[in-house]
Amino acid sequence: MTNSQRKILVTSALPYANGPIHLGHMLEYIQTDIWSRYQKLRGHECHYICADDAHGTPIMLKAQQLGITPEEMIAQVQKEHEQDFADFNINFDNFHSTHCKENRELASDIYLKLRDGGYIKTKTISQLFDPEKEMFLPDRFVKGTCPKCKSEDQYGDNCDNCGATYSTTDLINPYSVVSGATPVMKDSEHFFFDLPAFETMLSEWLASGSLQPEIANKLREWFEQGLQQWDISRDAPYFGFEIPEQPGKFFYVWLDAPIGYMGSFKNLCDKRGDLDFDEFWKKDSTTELYHFIGKDIVNFHGLFWPAVLDGAGIRKPTAVYAHGYVTVNGAKMSKSKGTFIKARTYLDNLDPEYLRYYYAAKLNSRVDDLDLNLEDFAQRVNSDLVGKLVNLASRTAGFISKRFDGKLAKINDMTLTEAFLAKQDIIADLYETREFGKAMREIMALADMANAYVADAAPWQLIKQEDKQDEAHQVCSNALNLFRILVTYLKPVLPKLADNVEAFLQTPLTWDNLAVDLAGHEIAKFKALIQRIEMKSIEAIIEASTENLQVTASKVTDAAPEATQTELEKEPLSPEITFDDFAKVDLRIALISKAEHIEKANKLLRLELDLGGETKQVFAGIKSAYAPEDLIGKHTVMVANLAPRKMKFGESEGMVLAAGPGGKDIWILEPHAGAKPGMRVM
Repeated sequence: MTNSQRKILVTSALPYANGPIHLGHMLEYIQTDIWSRYQKLRGHECHYICADDAHGTPIMLKAQQLGITPEEMIAQVQKEHEQDFADFNINFDNFHSTHCKENRELASDIYLKLRDGGYIKTKTISQLFDPEKEMFLPDRFVKGTCPKCKSEDQYGDNCDNCGATYSTTDLINPYSVVSGATPVMKDSEHFFFDLPAFETMLSEWLASGSLQPEIANKLREWFEQGLQQWDISRDAPYFGFEIPEQPGKFFYVWLDAPIGYMGSFKNLCDKRGDLDFDEFWKKDSTTELYHFIGKDIVNFHGLFWPAVLDGAGIRKPTAVYAHGYVTVNGAKMSKSKGTFIKARTYLDNLDPEYLRYYYAAKLNSRVDDLDLNLEDFAQRVNSDLVGKLVNLASRTAGFISKRFDGKLAKINDMTLTEAFLAKQDIIADLYETREFGKAMREIMALADMANAYVADAAPWQLIKQEDKQDEAHQVCSNALNLFRILVTYLKPVLPKLADNVEAFLQTPLTWDNLAVDLAGHEIAKFKALIQRIEMKSIEAIIEASTENLQVTASKVTDAAPEATQTELEKEPLSPEITFDDFAKVDLRIALISKAEHIEKANKLLRLELDLGGETKQVFAGIKSAYAPEDLIGKHTVMVANLAPRKMKFGESEGMVLAAGPGGKDIWILEPHAGAKPGMRVM
């Protein structure tokens, strides 16, 4: 494989700005980060850019619920996203927002080019309209009874019960998810992108090798049904960019979201001054452009996006790489099981490089789902990173420091070194083709060879013999040199570990110096580089994630994180319930007769609640806001008829109602002074 310098622009899909990042999201950013770090390690000019996807009806509605402006909400979410990514060692060259001047200008310019090219059509359509909120309702903002199986509370485009798809107007007894009002039909003029005009180009694009075969085959199904014009407009009220010369009409979020890749790169070019935006985006560009995405949004990136680019006279992607979903312990991520894990919850308990390595060890170039088996996760990290990789240095470095003045010997037998270096092209090709799992297996096979060599040579025995000092020096120096090569191969996956190893070995780890001779080179004193995963840390993550479910109902800022980025899941904070649903909830005044800490619980307090003759035990996730002694004697409100829930600390027999954004800002509900234990809250 030639290594002449390439110019590469790489992106990950834009996280939606109405919720936190979770471990399902992190798969994509880790995959892209490893690939881009590898390109930089090989000396290529590679720019990794991303942004928050900040427009759309869900963001507008959630901001209204929070009593703040959409701009305030997306700014706060972006700050949280950027911190999560930074703490997972995701090395963006730029992270921006789709709600920015660069994106507004680019979206308007592209639209006008499409319009002037004859690719924008107008037609009047009838849509369901919320008469109370005075807004048109996307399909997922309407619910009703399925016209096929008669299941209630089904979304406006498909039924979760029987799987039927239908038009929103076919719903029986439809209602607005936003207000509960019965929607009415209303006409509106909309703007459509003429996707069918690009059928020939798209057919060639699907056959070009720019998409994985299974994705290209899936997208060909659109041609069998006949390509349809794509609605790119939305009516006010809408949080987004107004369409030029069309007051009250806004770009649909999926029109300006992918343009956000360009907007983020334009922002980077303007900040740096030494990058040429047009060089990467002009029609005949010789640079490379790669999009890493989830399989749920391939239609936007595989059909609409290349057609929009082509129609506007802009280059198409070199390739679009889709990945599958993340499951945990073989099932969909679940809040009730504590396996819907936020990035921040993980970071509060474990080193991010553990997850980076585990994902790398299971990733390939296909669109397979990836299972995060938590027991296997701990065993794999402990075996590979602790037992094989770092163990190589920890077993030998001390002898170099104590017996040989911290200096490495000249290695006489280069057999193992040559075997390690002989794998560099294979490992490089596996990184390039996104076969990270195979690359990790190649690297760990080398680690096994190195450890077998050290075990056979037994330097701890040699060091005890006066006539074996040179041999001990040779073995330890050879082991550390092999360790250096291994960590260089792993540097895209474990950047923080690599930084620490560079400080320890006092030499840079680059692909170009894999074969460097370190004879006489002085190293620093060895310090612990990584710790074993203890199952208690994983249990703490599950506990904290399960607690999130208990508190979610009372935390007004805690929306369910988005698992994917389709509009289907960009929906309001929570669906409405009927009066009959609410009437089932038995809210009672309770006296907190006892409150205490729970050993090894990060967020929970154990409460005994007096309901006027009946006592119930509740585990409440309010430890960050209350000391136990501050609660005893207070009255509060609890859900008294919640089914008991078995936890590791015992059985929780209800739920205390509280509100607030979290941390120290959680407030239990306190009734007026005349309230008595056992009274029902009406």
